[in-house]
Amino acid sequence: MKTADWYFDFVSPFAYLQSEVLTRFDGKLAIRPVPVVLGGLLKHWGQKGPAEMATKRRFTYRHVQWVAGHNGIPFRFPPRHPFNPVRALRAAVALGASPEVVREIFRFIWREGRDINDPGEWTELARRLEAPDLDARCNAPEVKSRLLQHGEQALAAGVFGVPTLAIDGELFWGFDATDMVLDWLADPAHFSAGEYARLDALPVGAARKAAE
Repeated sequence: MKTADWYFDFVSPFAYLQSEVLTRFDGKLAIRPVPVVLGGLLKHWGQKGPAEMATKRRFTYRHVQWVAGHNGIPFRFPPRHPFNPVRALRAAVALGASPEVVREIFRFIWREGRDINDPGEWTELARRLEAPDLDARCNAPEVKSRLLQHGEQALAAGVFGVPTLAIDGELFWGFDATDMVLDWLADPAHFSAGEYARLDALPVGAARKAAE
């Protein structure tokens, strides 16, 4: 069975949605959750996040609400978005980033609509994670360093957004790529022949000029 690195950030509602369907890979793919800071990826690639453009922000929020309902996934936006996810990411790292821990944090934020940066809410999350010393563990230098290393690992793999499943050098980005992963696992050769092979060598016809 193949192993995949699953790159995610708790700030991403689409990462939450995919976290809820990862069981579709049971018996087909071993998944290793890798917390990363989406902002670091966007900065590296010179991109803006959807929430940084007013009209795209509105559409994205409406779209993700629809996608959740369409797929029968319980969903509620937290009080503010975007929010600073670093605290939650460090918590995941400090607690071993197990699927259970990651799922609990995601559901706290996106199923219950809680605010992880509110002191009372954070205390409740720590209680649920059975980690009364969570603040101290999150502030440990090795935890901070490991989160940074995850970001470097993601960039080295070519990851440009979350959620991303990285399998044997292939990147599958977004909740809507979940079915594509299942098809690829069933028949990887299909994705390296015909039009797929041509696309890999497709030349660039025009390039946007960098702003002066």
